[in-house]
Amino acid sequence: MPRILGVDVPGKKRVEYALRYIHGIGPSRSRHLVESLGIDRSKKADDLTDEETAKISQALGQFHLEGDLRRDVAANIRRLIAINSYRGTRHRKGLPVRGQRTSTNARTRKGPRRTVGAVRGKEARSAAKT
Repeated sequence: MPRILGVDVPGKKRVEYALRYIHGIGPSRSRHLVESLGIDRSKKADDLTDEETAKISQALGQFHLEGDLRRDVAANIRRLIAINSYRGTRHRKGLPVRGQRTSTNARTRKGPRRTVGAVRGKEARSAAKT
């Protein structure tokens, strides 16, 4: 498993796909990086030489990645919450931020369903009838 920018990228995968394990690198950026550095696209991450790994690390140095990117995103969310914007209040409540519907779906943001109201058993029903 090669280590690039403090992240262990999977060695059994092709370089183009292994680079995506670094936070902030997606499909197009990884493809562009591999092509611009002249690395064979079919090469596995374990087969990278030390020079190629160093070239990749140097090329990635110009981007906001990993910890810096996570910190920036968290700071942006804190700013939205602090200024009481609509998006900030949605973040605070744990609801979808970008206009999705919430009457159904939105389970990723809202979490598992919680039943509201009393769930009656057999004993409660028979007592209520008398």
